[in-house]
Amino acid sequence: MPETIKEKIKTYPNWPKEGVMFRDINSLLNDPEGFGRLIDLLVERYKDMDIDIIAGIESRGFITGSVLAHKLGKSFVLIRKPGKLPGETISEEYTLEYGTDKVEIQKDVIKEGDKVLLADDLIATGGTCLASAKLIKKLKGDIVECSFVIGLPDLKGTDKLKEEGLEVFTLVEFEGD
Repeated sequence: MPETIKEKIKTYPNWPKEGVMFRDINSLLNDPEGFGRLIDLLVERYKDMDIDIIAGIESRGFITGSVLAHKLGKSFVLIRKPGKLPGETISEEYTLEYGTDKVEIQKDVIKEGDKVLLADDLIATGGTCLASAKLIKKLKGDIVECSFVIGLPDLKGTDKLKEEGLEVFTLVEFEGD
């Protein structure tokens, strides 16, 4: 029941800045029953899909992505901010409201034709996810879907990903306010 999950997500008005309604999964993760239900719903969605690897986006995508990978018996890889991964990496820059940022992945963690599920906690404007998807494509991986616990449809990130030909799944959505 996604509505049960939604009830357990705490909202912080005006954080980290005025006018932002911050949707925080920490309250969900802090609830063993709620977190268990979240993972059960994700396992149910992905158990019959042809997936080789789950890639988690820093940092909360690590939480749901790694547990889901374990439950499904799949590999898990990290997509991180620059300078956090050892070995040879590739990077992708993306635009923020005020400037740019970058994500990286190790070059040897995805092979040509690997079917990858991209996981994060929340989709807002889509910049981080789109950059992460580009990294996977540079390594010649095939993205099965981009999976999020929370969607913020008013910010149009899901639309941006779909325009790039990516499949998108959000478990719960928060519109407006």
